[in-house]
Amino acid sequence: MTSDEHRLVPHPTPSSVTPEQFKAAFRNHPAGVAVITADAGDGPVALTATSVFSVSAEPPVLVFSVSEHSSSTPTIRRAATVVVHLLGAGQLDIAKLGATSGIDRFADTSIWSRLPTGEPYFPAAHAWIRGEVVNQMEVGGSTVVAVQALETHAPPPGDHSADAEEAQPLVYHNRTWHRLGDHSKIA
Repeated sequence: MTSDEHRLVPHPTPSSVTPEQFKAAFRNHPAGVAVITADAGDGPVALTATSVFSVSAEPPVLVFSVSEHSSSTPTIRRAATVVVHLLGAGQLDIAKLGATSGIDRFADTSIWSRLPTGEPYFPAAHAWIRGEVVNQMEVGGSTVVAVQALETHAPPPGDHSADAEEAQPLVYHNRTWHRLGDHSKIA
């Protein structure tokens, strides 16, 4: 195969998989929970996402997707930078806040602040990554956003607060919130 044969096709061929079948398959695939915040100049926005994953460590790049149905998507698409909050079970309230539509997610000024660079963020998050949006790709009714990390706040490697029992990473599975810990370890 040549490298040209590996290109993404802008308009894939029709699928026999229905949206309901596709959603059902992914409901049984657990995912970490993150909240993305941004401010493109017209006020802060936040949304909860389970589509965040790292792509590269050098350079440090992550991606996530946003739905065209989210009220936060237009701002995130215009923003030069975003903050991706990786949540533990102790931040379930922040995850629910980002997942609730029709509310002012920044009404409670005691739970959020701005970084010195201006981005809105939730200091209680177990870890966060501030990054520059380096690429966007529209796919179906979503936009895939690639972000190069500029700054991180996370427990250092080997720190006990990074252990699953202490951090209790927040996971979403089959429309339900879960926490990871020593009880969920199998190997």
